[in-house]
Amino acid sequence: MKRILVYILLFVFQLGFSQEVPKVLKTKFSKEALAQKLQDENGKETSIKDILHQHKGKVLILDFWAGWCRDCLKAFPKAKELEANNPNIDFVFLSLERSKEGFDKSLEKHGMTDKENYWFASGWKNDFNNYVDLNWIPRYIVVDQESDIAKYYAISPEDPEIQSTIDKLTK
Repeated sequence: MKRILVYILLFVFQLGFSQEVPKVLKTKFSKEALAQKLQDENGKETSIKDILHQHKGKVLILDFWAGWCRDCLKAFPKAKELEANNPNIDFVFLSLERSKEGFDKSLEKHGMTDKENYWFASGWKNDFNNYVDLNWIPRYIVVDQESDIAKYYAISPEDPEIQSTIDKLTK
């Protein structure tokens, strides 16, 4: 009887917390999303708009992750492979750690200190994450050279549409 109850609870949990493809695949960021503030490893505040501006003219991959996220950790080897196979593409890592201390520890523990990392000090629910329909991590967004969204929704670095989008943008 206990086993059946456990299976029912797991099933209900999966229904309530699974990643769903958004109904509208956006191609531009809203003004509110662009204004969203984040912090870098040093605690310096910046905005999504500033980050995109720094990478204007380049193809950019936004990688949402957290050190507590088992799916993110499983995806790391393939994410590193995607990055290694695309040396001319910029990668920015957006952390959803619950605290600055957790952010710092995860960067160190998972060998991310040599990457461009930012942390949502405001938490998961914020203007940017709400705008991009972030309902699970990992999540990947491909941004084109004009800072528009080229690939809105990918949940795995192995999604073939990530690479095909990169290839189209870099022809």
